[in-house]
Amino acid sequence: MAEYILETKNLGISFGGLKAAQNVNIRIKKNQIYGLIGPNGAGKTTIFNLLTGVYKPTTGTFYLDGEELCGLSQDKINHKGIARTFQNIRLFNNMTVVRNVMVGLHNQPEFACSVPASLFRLPRHFKAEKAMRDRAKELLAIFGLDEERNNLACNLPYGKQRKLEIARALATNPKLLLLDEPAAGMNPHETEDLVNTIRFIRDHFDMTILLIEHDMKFVSGLCDNVTVLNFGTVLAEGDTKTALNDPEVIKAYIGG
Repeated sequence: MAEYILETKNLGISFGGLKAAQNVNIRIKKNQIYGLIGPNGAGKTTIFNLLTGVYKPTTGTFYLDGEELCGLSQDKINHKGIARTFQNIRLFNNMTVVRNVMVGLHNQPEFACSVPASLFRLPRHFKAEKAMRDRAKELLAIFGLDEERNNLACNLPYGKQRKLEIARALATNPKLLLLDEPAAGMNPHETEDLVNTIRFIRDHFDMTILLIEHDMKFVSGLCDNVTVLNFGTVLAEGDTKTALNDPEVIKAYIGG
């Protein structure tokens, strides 16, 4: 196993003459909860898009558990072990809660079912369907969503929609989970609950988590280490307390 679950080397991308990210080097060890922070427009979501294949880097590369994934498609990167949530929740609103999670299970080999088996409703189809539903219910129970499983996703309150999106991402069985502003729009009670949920995910799933967040109290209480971006470049990195007290980081956040 590689020393780092995620390693980026001089990762960057330009859009025309605009360098949205450049020379970004991040190293995350297994089971860390790691923060990627910075002011608005710093390039944080751009990095997530590079790591998940939405964008192709124009410079540098990145590795997951020692395997280079740069240039692969979104679905192949997901198969290799990177899953994400989004700043703006992206659920299948007109599908049930349990069906949303079952969508995430389709890339798992143990639930594979041939097209003819599904088309002709052969026993293998029903066996795979039941196995997927059972696994989805297990994931929903972990997040306290089992009683909501037959409701439409759009009818869940905001905090539960966030949890459902995380459950769907976990259904793909990732090695690395990317959370894009998971606490955005949450009240203090929901945020505290989310902190406990993320810690539980790290421990229960043996998971490594990289998150983007603007709530510094949330970051300082949760993240082991952080990388701070500003204008697409790394401004500071290291243990969370030291990085957040760096004068240049404070200046980037409050101006001056």
